[in-house]
Amino acid sequence: MNLQSNDFEIFGLNPLFALDRAALDARWKDLQREAHPDRFATADAQAQRQAMQWSVRINEAYQRLKDPLKRAAYLCELHGAPIEAENNTAMPKAFLMQQMQWREELEEADSLADLERMADEVAAARRTMLQELQTTADDLRDWPALAQQVRALMFVERFARDVESRVDLLGQ
Repeated sequence: MNLQSNDFEIFGLNPLFALDRAALDARWKDLQREAHPDRFATADAQAQRQAMQWSVRINEAYQRLKDPLKRAAYLCELHGAPIEAENNTAMPKAFLMQQMQWREELEEADSLADLERMADEVAAARRTMLQELQTTADDLRDWPALAQQVRALMFVERFARDVESRVDLLGQ
């Protein structure tokens, strides 16, 4: 194995957004078994260090590939379309209006039922956006468009966490 390989190469996967999560999990366990530092406890210092590096690299790759948002962002980076979320916050007007409406509804929500309705709506929007990510990445292979979709999904996921926090506060 080569530490410089991309995440998909490490796992022996095609660089696609769609992936079989069970196969990814199984491959991760296999790779961890092969590279786990405990297997090299009696080896020399260099072999122990390499095993530790591999174990860390495998875990980093797994964390990126198992999360749809991180996986999409990684695909963008691999294809020369970095996300640059901190510098590029431009979004379509309709998307920004939706975000403003959700924020207002969250501020006005005063019951658990209101918050649960919002959580359901945001979850449905997230599912739709994930389907769009897959189409853009795997079918269209439009990396700049995918980068914009990733930035939009980052907004939605942040909002979903805010709704969840409000649910937690109301539940106390």
